[in-house]
Amino acid sequence: MSWSGSAHSHEETTEWLSRVEKITPVLVRHREQAERERVTPPAVIAALRDQNIHRMWVSPSFGGGGVSVRTGSAVLQALARVDASVAWQMGVQGVISRMSDYLPEQVACQLFQDSDGLVVGGINPSGQAAPVPGGYRLRGRWSFASGSTHADWLVCASLVTEGSPTAEEDLAASDWVGSDPAADDPPASAPPAGDPPGGDPVQAATAPTRMLFVPADRVRFDDDWFTTGLRGSGSVSFTVDGLFVPEEFTVDGGLLRRPPVARPSRGYPIAYYDFGPFTTASTALGIAQDALSAFPGIAVGTVPARGTQTLGSSHTVQAGLARAAALVRSAELLLEDAANHASLRCLIGGEELSALIRLAAATVGENTVKAVDSLHSMAGTRALRSGGRLDRCLRDVHSAAAHITLSPANFEMVGAYLLGGSLLMRR
Repeated sequence: MSWSGSAHSHEETTEWLSRVEKITPVLVRHREQAERERVTPPAVIAALRDQNIHRMWVSPSFGGGGVSVRTGSAVLQALARVDASVAWQMGVQGVISRMSDYLPEQVACQLFQDSDGLVVGGINPSGQAAPVPGGYRLRGRWSFASGSTHADWLVCASLVTEGSPTAEEDLAASDWVGSDPAADDPPASAPPAGDPPGGDPVQAATAPTRMLFVPADRVRFDDDWFTTGLRGSGSVSFTVDGLFVPEEFTVDGGLLRRPPVARPSRGYPIAYYDFGPFTTASTALGIAQDALSAFPGIAVGTVPARGTQTLGSSHTVQAGLARAAALVRSAELLLEDAANHASLRCLIGGEELSALIRLAAATVGENTVKAVDSLHSMAGTRALRSGGRLDRCLRDVHSAAAHITLSPANFEMVGAYLLGGSLLMRR
């Protein structure tokens, strides 16, 4: 059984899937090395970069592919069928790329066109950004920074603190390196601060948040990525201690809950937070598709202990495989439907679109875990070998499904919305 996911007849999707096919031998060759070293080898990142996959969800104005949500989802699924850690990093890169439509155009060009490294980081606001003339003084520690080893720039989500840093703190802080000296002056082109959005799909934090972009060589990395699944994603932690960040290298977090302001360079009129679930859900789908492809080979070639027939001849196993396929297929169709709605350029928009996307993502998370768990269980001891396909799928899908965008709490959130309430984030 060769599982290729949903049928993709769209010319753009077909062309981008061919890019994945071109680099698949490189991914396969380095997959075990990535598992051992807990980071994707540079040769794999170079292959992805050569195909511009790391910029597929960036506007062509900033050197990106500008592909549809549906095409990007298909690419991540294809990558995950080969190496889920690679798909996860490209998903993180993809969603953070969406901030290019919120940044000043000159800065977006510098980060995404002039630089060919990854732009990733930490979007959980675990830092503190103190307002100072011309920008912010940044401190904090961010975890789960997937792909950061290969990054040129890192985004640091932070809470904006009240008041300015003390004189002692300011003296101990680091100056911005590599920026225009004029950055010390308040930038005229900086994006305006947004008011706390009313009726937004995610409840605003009590303190305003800000996304601050810093050069990767200005942070301190901690080698703390020791995990069960997605081992090759290199999702380490990093620390920033008192770095000055110019205003124009930041985005008001409140603006990310609604579409970016229209401008000729805008790639997508879709809110940043409506993009995120497509990346995690697509990776989970690809993992489950790989498990479905791996299982028949085990079933037809395995005779259980004291048995006389193969696993594949068991009616129970046959029915179990079909049920797993139905779980994955239904998840595919839900996610593809959500991607098609998102690609309508917000014709349904607002909370309706957000609810649809979150419902699809939560279903993908639930269905893919159930499907992989079932296949792993039916394979018996043949699935226990460390490094085997089903073993890797089991570890990777549970790690992916732990992400908040695939959390079962999304069902509660959408249910409350369907009953007439607001679409509020829950954990």
